[in-house]
Amino acid sequence: MIAEKQITDSMQMQDIMQAYPGAKRALFQKYHIGGCSSCGFNPTDTLREVFIKHNRPGEVDGAISYIYESARVDEEMQIEPSVLKAELDQGIPWKLIDVRDEMEAEIVALPGSELITREMAYDILEKWPKDTRIAFYCHSGMRSMEAASYFKGHGLPNVKSLKGGIDRWAVEIDQTLPRY
Repeated sequence: MIAEKQITDSMQMQDIMQAYPGAKRALFQKYHIGGCSSCGFNPTDTLREVFIKHNRPGEVDGAISYIYESARVDEEMQIEPSVLKAELDQGIPWKLIDVRDEMEAEIVALPGSELITREMAYDILEKWPKDTRIAFYCHSGMRSMEAASYFKGHGLPNVKSLKGGIDRWAVEIDQTLPRY
């Protein structure tokens, strides 16, 4: 479900990011705001202050609309653990790709998943069929959302991010998995 909190230009960035976790990525993609030290902002800055600071005060309303649209796209790019489990149980082929680091993967991993490497990323882009179903996962769903967004942006239409990551999977699907 997409967050339903209305964004105003007087909202602090921390409140926007809490309601719309993909907002930082969206603002950086479209406005080059928030992705690096030269274009960053403080959590307590208001959206209006951020756009004034970046000499774009007339673009706040467009930014709000873009955050809403990005949230809708992010929602479509996620897959619920119960849906992924049901599809796997039905024999629908999914490649499960872990985007965490090796140390996290040693703690717990989804059965049949592979830890992404630079070489694998290249192979996914250059050699895998473009229609391959890929479910990326991380601990909580944030890093996997970045990965899914990246690969979808590079022409793979059937990529998803496991909503809530392996932690949510461990709570809802397989309580025998260790949590960290």
